[in-house]
Amino acid sequence: MAEPPSDTAEIIALIEKQEQRSRYLSQLRVQRAWDEEMKKPRHADPKRLVRYGYKVYSQNDEDGIIAEIFRRIGITSRTFVEFGVETGVECNTAKLLVDGWRGLWIEANPQSVAAIRDNLASFIADGRLSVVESRVTAENINALIAQSGLANEIDLLSIDIDFNDYWIWKAIDAVNPRVVVIEYNATLRPPMSLVVPYRPETQWDGSNYYGASLEALVKLGAEKNYHIVGCSIAGVNAFFVRADLAGDRFLEPATAQEHYEPPRHYFYLLPSGGLRARPGPFVQV
Repeated sequence: MAEPPSDTAEIIALIEKQEQRSRYLSQLRVQRAWDEEMKKPRHADPKRLVRYGYKVYSQNDEDGIIAEIFRRIGITSRTFVEFGVETGVECNTAKLLVDGWRGLWIEANPQSVAAIRDNLASFIADGRLSVVESRVTAENINALIAQSGLANEIDLLSIDIDFNDYWIWKAIDAVNPRVVVIEYNATLRPPMSLVVPYRPETQWDGSNYYGASLEALVKLGAEKNYHIVGCSIAGVNAFFVRADLAGDRFLEPATAQEHYEPPRHYFYLLPSGGLRARPGPFVQV
């Protein structure tokens, strides 16, 4: 005869059930906040990208915004470079990888790289994903990209290393991305044009001292021939399209003031099915 569950087991089960219910309630509240935000007149223009955001594997709504950008400008080589991917289950290119793209991930944390090589082994085995374990600096980024075999035009570059993002984008010339996604510091509101000093060994300390303001990134983008086309609803990532591709497809003016979204970091709770993320492998049919 099976032994009855102990009091401890019952308590643990109850706590887990309450935690799940609390998570669902939090997601419901965040979804309602999203719905209320989208009702504002500012979001009525169909060219405003934040209207199209949704989450599959991205941290916030980046998956949907990236999909809408490429719906407007088209896809060419289906290639990407992303660094700062952690374990790869929550990043800006996991959905693209699942959808048949190929590219390079660079991650500094050895445990995260081991998790990628374990959980996404099939993508690595079929040659669609290259993974490099390295800290990214302005001095080594071009060599890291070149070693992967990627060169010239790629479809997407995604930068999220929590501190020196501005300086890394400034240094990149090994590839010519059609679209750039880069983290900005939303606490530094337009027209503030600020960036942390370049310190290759510095890591984010959990404060709001990191990265660059949106205005600073818009200026850098202009130097590199990119237009800002939108920001994520959470005020985390900015989206840039190469000027020769932007045309009249995106909301004007292409300024930080027009496209800035304030820090709403709770939007990471946007539901993506309510389950633990695992990017495949799937079978195309």
